[in-house]
Amino acid sequence: MQRRKLDDLNLLDNFLFGTMVSYPVIGERFLRELLRIIFQKEFDKLTVIPQKVYYGSGTDRHGARLDVYLEGVTPDEEETVYDIEPDKNDNSRDVAALPKRVCFYHAKIDAECLKAGLAYEFLKKVVIVMITPFDRMVYTIRTGCEEEPDMPYDDGARTLFLYTKGTKGNPNEELRALLRYMEDTREECAVNESLRKIHDMVKEVKRDREVALEYMKVFEWEAMIKRDAREEGLKEGREEGREEGREEGREEGREEGREEGRREELANTQRERDRADAAEKRAEEAEMEVRQLRKMLAAFENNKTNDETTGI
Repeated sequence: MQRRKLDDLNLLDNFLFGTMVSYPVIGERFLRELLRIIFQKEFDKLTVIPQKVYYGSGTDRHGARLDVYLEGVTPDEEETVYDIEPDKNDNSRDVAALPKRVCFYHAKIDAECLKAGLAYEFLKKVVIVMITPFDRMVYTIRTGCEEEPDMPYDDGARTLFLYTKGTKGNPNEELRALLRYMEDTREECAVNESLRKIHDMVKEVKRDREVALEYMKVFEWEAMIKRDAREEGLKEGREEGREEGREEGREEGREEGREEGRREELANTQRERDRADAAEKRAEEAEMEVRQLRKMLAAFENNKTNDETTGI
């Protein structure tokens, strides 16, 4: 596996995005600018938790790891939880499961937001933002009533799918530029003042020797995991091959045994036939010998009678 240089990473890459949001001072500035562009409003208060983990209720229950968990308050909005999830995964099965994944994240966040004893009206709004490299630029998902689609139904859950390769839809140009920049994080793609601010932060983080060292460690760790997984797969494959070989050998041995048994049976039958033929041949020869002796005896008796008659 060839290692990409740190300078070549984009904001859709897990390592760079995770490092940006957790970097001292820069992390919050970066996220403020990101949220301002996405939602087109300023945030007065922002609490940032990179890599927030929700454990399952038991060892046999699924947990969740949020890339960026934020609690923010805008001048015109109540306290809201934001989860930002950049995801380059293009596996068709995982892509198809995105709605259920988002539903699970909403449930996990909701369960942790409402403390025991509080009324449901105090449940915080939850907005999940998925940034992925697909076709349309913006999809906004809200809960609604199928029979009365115009009827207000606000359960506080909202999901945004932001697609960096999108050509459909009509988001504002600043958001379009941000999505292109996240997929291709080069200076040439920082086409406005907001993105130039973000790019200056990205350059500062990439220049940090500690970040470069951590990237090397992460790469080696991921390479080791993949190598171990590959070796384990090869080992299992070899073991399966050996087991199949042993089974084939056993089957071949059983078949050879059956074949040998058939050959032995044929040989025994042939030996019996040979013995029968030999006995029959000996009987015929003995019978011929008896007939020959009888002829000789008859000839001898006949000669003896003739001699007595003639007085010889």
